[in-house]
This record gives sequence, structure tokens and C-alpha cells, in this order.
Amino acid sequence: MFSRSANLLSRLAPLLFVVLWSTGFVGSRMGAPYSEPLTFLSMRFGAVLALLLAITFIQKVRWPNPRQSAHAFVSGFMIHGLYLTGVFWAIDDGMPAGLFALMTGLQPVLTAFFAHLLLSERITRNHVIGFVLGLVGICMVLLPRLSGGTFSVTPIQILVSLVAVISISFGTVYQKRFAANLDMRTATIWQYCAALLFCGGLSLFTETQTIIWSPDFIFALVWLVLVLSIGAIFLLLWLIEKGAVSNTASLFYLVPAVTATISYLLFGEPITLLQVLGMIVTALGVILASRRKA
Repeated sequence: MFSRSANLLSRLAPLLFVVLWSTGFVGSRMGAPYSEPLTFLSMRFGAVLALLLAITFIQKVRWPNPRQSAHAFVSGFMIHGLYLTGVFWAIDDGMPAGLFALMTGLQPVLTAFFAHLLLSERITRNHVIGFVLGLVGICMVLLPRLSGGTFSVTPIQILVSLVAVISISFGTVYQKRFAANLDMRTATIWQYCAALLFCGGLSLFTETQTIIWSPDFIFALVWLVLVLSIGAIFLLLWLIEKGAVSNTASLFYLVPAVTATISYLLFGEPITLLQVLGMIVTALGVILASRRKA
């Protein structure tokens, strides 16, 4: 009975991760009017650390050795610190969220490249075709959001976005290579320590730390802490540990499609026929990229 439940969980975990990760825009969108981006992120990281420290203290979890802790610290700096700071800064600076989401379509391709170099993961024909389909699919999903308007994107926004995407791509491979098989609770604490030091430091030097404590802001903070920073991240680390990194990365192709669906359900944003077709193409690309054999 237990093995059957565990098998069901392992099958549902990728889908659950995509759904949870895609809801990140809900908290970001709700909390953005009430706080500066890096201040918001720093509070999020600090709240996660406080919660995880309490859990490890109560459960008396064994901590990793200094070398393992250092690896978790580095992976957290890339996956949480550089990536999320880049996302929040670029969008707050005026870069369209849809355009940034389009750029994140490079992530599965970059991750597969890094995994091939560092982990000797084989890049098969199915991977290549799946990655191409995924890119085409997310373009179809996001195109209606980018058309019909004029956007002014600065070189620094493009540079920050690229650094963010490269950071999370390399960070997931680094996690698999050097920080896998650690207790997720303590390893995640070290990860968020790195993220808080980086993001909090930038916030102190560049922002005023002004916060408007509205119900929407509190809900957004709680949502991002519990659902994204703990639920989704734990699932991501588990998926990285249990499977090929390139296969896990291909799941990110589904995020724009699921995000568009959630936008329709919660905010009434329309979904066009082109977006529906893009979702189908994206799903086919992920299925193909996740197959182990060519």
C-alpha cells in the first residue's frame, strides 16, 4: 500500500511542481504594489529561514558537514539569489513579464547543455526535438501578450535576464552534482542564507525598505513562503535528486501555459486559440524531452 502511494506521488510530483511554480506570479502580482521588489524578496527569504530553522530544531535534524553546507550555499545563491533577484529587478525596472517568461524558455536548453558537460547526461534526438517544440509552444502562448503594444527594453534588462536564466540553469546542475542526497530541510536553510545575504544586501543599498502591510501583501507573502519557497522548491530538489536534470528542466516549458490558465481563472485574462495550441505543442515537447530513450 505504501509503495503504491509512493509510486503515485512520484508520478504526480512533476505536475504538482509545475502548478505550484506557476502560481508564483499570483503572490508577486499581489505584493508588488505594497513593497519594493528586493525588500519583498528579502522578507520572503527571511520568513522561510525562520520557519525552516524552527522545523529543524523541533525535529532535531542532522546538519550537513561544512563542505556539503558550502555546496548547498552556492547552489542556493544561483537558484534563489541571482535568479529571483534578476526576475524581480528586471520586471520592476519595466521589462514586460511576458517577455521575461519568454526568455526563460532558454532554461531547459541551457540546463541540458550544462548537464551534458558536468554530469555526462546524454542529449538525445528526442531532447533536441522536445526542446524545439517547447520553445515554439511558449512563443505561441506568450505571443498574444506581447503583440499589440510597444515595449522599450534596455540592454541592462536583457543582461540581467540572461544572467538570471543562466544562473538557475547552472544552479540546478550544480545541485545535482554537488548537493544532492542532503537533508532537504537543512540544505534549503543554507540555500536561503545565501539568497538572503545577497538580496538583503542589495536591498539595503538600493531601496528604502518601505512596506505597506495590507491584507493583499500579507497573503502574497504567506503564499510565496509556504507554496513557492517551501512547497515548490522542495519538489524541485526532490525531482533533481531522483531524475535527470535535463528532464526536470523541461518541465519549465509548461510554466507559461499553466500561468496563462491561472490568469484566466483568477483575473479573467483571455486565452486565445493560438495559446491553446501553444499549450498542446509545449506539452508534446515536454513529453518528448522527458523520454529517456532516443
